[in-house]
Amino acid sequence: MRESLDAVDEEELVRRTAAGDRRAFDELYRRTSPWLAVRLRRRCSDADVVADVLQETYLSVWRAAGTFADSTARGSAVGWLWTIAANRMVDAFRRRARLAQVPPVPITETVAPAAEDEVMAGRVGQDLEQALLRLPPEVRQVLRAMVLDGLSARDTAVLLNVPEGTVKSRARRARIALREALS
Repeated sequence: MRESLDAVDEEELVRRTAAGDRRAFDELYRRTSPWLAVRLRRRCSDADVVADVLQETYLSVWRAAGTFADSTARGSAVGWLWTIAANRMVDAFRRRARLAQVPPVPITETVAPAAEDEVMAGRVGQDLEQALLRLPPEVRQVLRAMVLDGLSARDTAVLLNVPEGTVKSRARRARIALREALS
């Protein structure tokens, strides 16, 4: 009788994948691919690009699971997975720009706005919108990850490839700047 993987967390699934366990990889895919596809679609409206990025992400996970499993300073497996997917999305945009033989376009101009962004833009006042625009890009990235995507400081650090303390200080700077702008 085969062991059920229902009670195994994602970190353990990655460790088992690193050891070559195909069932663990399949379970990791089953659990995370729907969530990951939604996150990618919020950043890119091209279904073909999203499908390619998903495929490349899970191929990378299969090949690199050992690096996650061997790492002592790792975040969550889901944060690690999102980091891989975000990097594959950037690669896809760069490839598309090269193939079109046009200068690379910043990702923010090629990505469909997230649903939360559209709702937020419709509801917030002009002052908040202007205050957000005045924040440095790296601070806005932290706000997006922590507030809109609901990630922890640790997962945000993994996603943005910065130390967790940097994430916390950027979040604090954002709160102070927004409080001052709105008071």
